[in-house]
Amino acid sequence: MSLNSQTSSMKSMISKISDERAGELSIGFASLLWGLFPVITVLSYNKLSPLLSLSISSLVAGLFFGLVITLKNKWPDVFKRSALVNILLATLFTGVLYYCFVFFSLRYTTSGNVSIISLSEVFFSYLFFHILKKEYISRNHLLGSILVVLGALIVLYPNLHGFHKGDFLILVASMIAPFGNFFARKARKEVGSEIIMFVRSILAGLFIFALYIIFDNNILYIDIKSSTLFLLTNGLLLLGFSKILWIEGIHRIAVTKANAISSLSPLITLFVAWIVLKQVPTLWQLTAIVPMFFGVRLLSKM
Repeated sequence: MSLNSQTSSMKSMISKISDERAGELSIGFASLLWGLFPVITVLSYNKLSPLLSLSISSLVAGLFFGLVITLKNKWPDVFKRSALVNILLATLFTGVLYYCFVFFSLRYTTSGNVSIISLSEVFFSYLFFHILKKEYISRNHLLGSILVVLGALIVLYPNLHGFHKGDFLILVASMIAPFGNFFARKARKEVGSEIIMFVRSILAGLFIFALYIIFDNNILYIDIKSSTLFLLTNGLLLLGFSKILWIEGIHRIAVTKANAISSLSPLITLFVAWIVLKQVPTLWQLTAIVPMFFGVRLLSKM
């Protein structure tokens, strides 16, 4: 092999490693933000219904992405026809179906149950991407995924109190998620993540708001005003910035690996619940740090 080809191969390897690390960091930071989601969403339910809370949060996220697109001068990409079909399918599966099931599940079950059952998304993603779509996953990454999920199960085991309607809804959401991720990844090859999220957030927000008008139509503006902080947090940070990080992450690393890394979110949820809701972490929850630590170490290896 010539010196030039060796140099080119080395540069390609360095670029691949750098891209992998960027994906891991994106998913890791998104997980930190997403750990706030159950607490913020439950707090918003003190005044608003799930549909109204989700629709307003989605529209706030859409305005955020619209500002990003304006600053980047990327409005022509919004109308790029080659990516539009995949964006619309991602909107259907994630922006509408997935989030509707998640928001309603938090109305009928505990945030602990939602967190533990949503970990089944790792299994469904593995089934979809690595068995049906033949996407490669190494032994280290598979073992790391198992350890992280095991840690999250240990964290949330004491909070699981039987199977009921809310549990079923979050299980269905976990089955739907891989489809949304699949189409989002395809769209990301054509346009930036802010384009995908802008279209998804605006269309999903309008559609869900229409559902709210049809089935409820009881808008009390004083309730919306009192929930402004929670809606802005959900829209700007959780459905906004964290979703850009998520799409950029799954553009660079396998979805199963991303799901496993994001399984660290329950620890963030527990910490925030401790501070905000005065719920002290248990021995089970502290014990879970061990498998999670080694799981993330394995997932970080090339």
